[in-house]
Amino acid sequence: MAIRKPISSMYSALASFHMGRRLVLGSMLSGLLIASVPVAQAAQALAPAKPVKVVATFSILGDMVKEIGGEYVELTTIVGPNSDAHTFEPTPADVKALADAQVLVLNGLDFEAWLPRLIQSAGFQGQQLLASQGVSVLHLNPAEQAHDDHGKHAEAPKEADAADDHDHPQHTSDVDPHAWQSLQNGIIYAQNIREGLIKAAPAHRAYFKGRASVFIEQMKKLDAEIKLAFSEIPKNKRKVISSHDAFGYFAQAYGVHFVPLAGLSSQAEPSAKEMAAVIDTIKQEGISGVFAENMTSSRLASQIARETGAVVGGTLYSDALDVPGQPAASYLGLITWNAGQLIYVLKGGLTKG
Repeated sequence: MAIRKPISSMYSALASFHMGRRLVLGSMLSGLLIASVPVAQAAQALAPAKPVKVVATFSILGDMVKEIGGEYVELTTIVGPNSDAHTFEPTPADVKALADAQVLVLNGLDFEAWLPRLIQSAGFQGQQLLASQGVSVLHLNPAEQAHDDHGKHAEAPKEADAADDHDHPQHTSDVDPHAWQSLQNGIIYAQNIREGLIKAAPAHRAYFKGRASVFIEQMKKLDAEIKLAFSEIPKNKRKVISSHDAFGYFAQAYGVHFVPLAGLSSQAEPSAKEMAAVIDTIKQEGISGVFAENMTSSRLASQIARETGAVVGGTLYSDALDVPGQPAASYLGLITWNAGQLIYVLKGGLTKG
């Protein structure tokens, strides 16, 4: 016969069970809450950060920023493809874009004459990243400086905050600002942009470094290929006419002699006396190619070709990229295209006439 426990004992056991269960559940809940703190912190750390708002002053710098910054950069480029930074005037939209930006990427070297006014209008207080910091600058000779109206450009803002916080290069009127035309300088630009973006968004250090490394390796490879191609052309044959003096760094890097029709500004026009001197030089030195640029009219190039028998080569890109979808729509594409057009003409790939 079963022995019944007293009712009071049953209630006591039941109460103990419920109390124990509450203690166990409470302990489990407490543990889960404690454990959830680092999980929440980790989730917050892994949450995608907002892209860095970057303004680049012109299309070539904009492409470099895009190559390195990728998805973690929200980019605005002020002077776009096939647009002339020499004659540019900022708009209210440019003022707003810069006012909202965290980083401003500029070339410096007296290139962006309009930039100090834009910075003042926008009240910009963010990081100013000087892409050309550390390049060995070229200077015009006195004759070229006297001709060139680009030399009147104002200084780039002295407060510009370069990636490594060094002082700016000297901003003098005889400085050639087109330093990006050398791939070795392009590498310096990329390194400066990489460090500036890391400073602005240190959480993405590895991402920026990885993309910059790929970009730099591409530049090194292209640089070696171009040097090899030009080495196959006799030095005394590497002479061409260009619209304005924008290829000094390219000339130094690859041993090509450019005879510019005008100074550093794409808007400069040669005098009749200067045109006659250029025509005499072409005839005396046997210069085979004359090139217009995407920022200049081809009228003068065509006139020279008619009077000398020189070949009009393909358009060269100096201060701006081409529109998307075209071969020179990126920095590497611009250098590849320019080198290809020059090599083709210098090797006699075109027929005169």
